[in-house]
Amino acid sequence: MNYAALRTRYVDDTVATASPAKLLTMLYDRLVLDLQRAEAAQREGDKVAAGPHLTHAQDIVSELAATLEVGSWDGAKQLMSVYTYLLTELIGANVAGDAERTAACREMVEPLREAWHQAAQEIAVTATPLEPVGTAAPGRSLGDLGVG
Repeated sequence: MNYAALRTRYVDDTVATASPAKLLTMLYDRLVLDLQRAEAAQREGDKVAAGPHLTHAQDIVSELAATLEVGSWDGAKQLMSVYTYLLTELIGANVAGDAERTAACREMVEPLREAWHQAAQEIAVTATPLEPVGTAAPGRSLGDLGVG
């Protein structure tokens, strides 16, 4: 049995069927994981091992920025500034092999991840049993927060 293929299929199916709220929290979870892995590799002096994690983190931040609707809520412009700053720092951390810069990015992302998880939980609570999570109660979806 090809376990790698099964795992890939499982991940693909999970992503394809996830609500916008779940996708967002999954992206943030993976972003933190990439930053943790990159930081650990950098602290061991292994820039080569850190590189793919930092590049993937940059891809995630780019996706988060691309899906952010800046005009849809008051904090969106500030969040876009955070994403822009993170991209600059992640590139710099990768080029320099700087674990401290990577750690600073992780420390900036972790509270954002927690905030989005809380928002997703609140949306899930307000969803009725027959409506998909993320589409509940007008004004209560992540799309209304300018994400999605």
